[in-house]
Amino acid sequence: MRTIIILLTFLFIAVANISTVNAQDMNVQDNMDNSTKLLIPKLNELIDSALVNNGMLKYRILEIETKRSNLKLKRRDWTRNFGVQADTRYGTFDNFSSNVSGPNTTTLSSYTKQMNYGVGLYLKIPVFDVINRKSNIKQAKAELAQAKSLVKFQEDEIKEMVIRYYEDLVLKQDLLELQAINLGNARVNMEMVEKEFRNGLIPIYEYVRISDITSRVASEYEKAKSEFLVSKKLLENLTGVNIN
Repeated sequence: MRTIIILLTFLFIAVANISTVNAQDMNVQDNMDNSTKLLIPKLNELIDSALVNNGMLKYRILEIETKRSNLKLKRRDWTRNFGVQADTRYGTFDNFSSNVSGPNTTTLSSYTKQMNYGVGLYLKIPVFDVINRKSNIKQAKAELAQAKSLVKFQEDEIKEMVIRYYEDLVLKQDLLELQAINLGNARVNMEMVEKEFRNGLIPIYEYVRISDITSRVASEYEKAKSEFLVSKKLLENLTGVNIN
């Protein structure tokens, strides 16, 4: 009878310890879910946001507009050799006239204040401009094509960075979940070892060994948490999206 009572007592203690372990594991898991589970937007949404908010890409797009305007200017460059010229003058003018009548010539002079003006068209054909016009247009087209290529390269680079940061954040979140579970198990195990050590059931070296393991697990958890937060901030900074 006494043996049965002892067995039932040990069985009751074991069940209680298992329930405590499971409950504490669930609490650790719930706390981890509430603190680290993120509602990460879809990858395409993050890429679109990064393309809109990237400063260097905006600069490259504006550079395309600059090169396009320069091409138009090169094509219209010939018009600077064609135009209208007007001239207006006001002042005192000397007027001379001669009258020839037979053998005699009469010369008359007068001084008058008046306004003179003139309007006319002009067309210049500089040889240098004619020779280099085609070359200048070709160069402007090449510069525009280069600007468009840089925009495409910048877009591809941003997309690649978003994909890498996105996958890194998902990985860091999964690793943090595993470390949180390990930490919860280690702490429960440490509590049981402390009880056994106080009751004299295990030697001190075993207590120290379990304590050291628990400390290393806690350190790994903090490291995983730090890497997770850094990964989250990097993706937010790149895309301009707050991830909660």
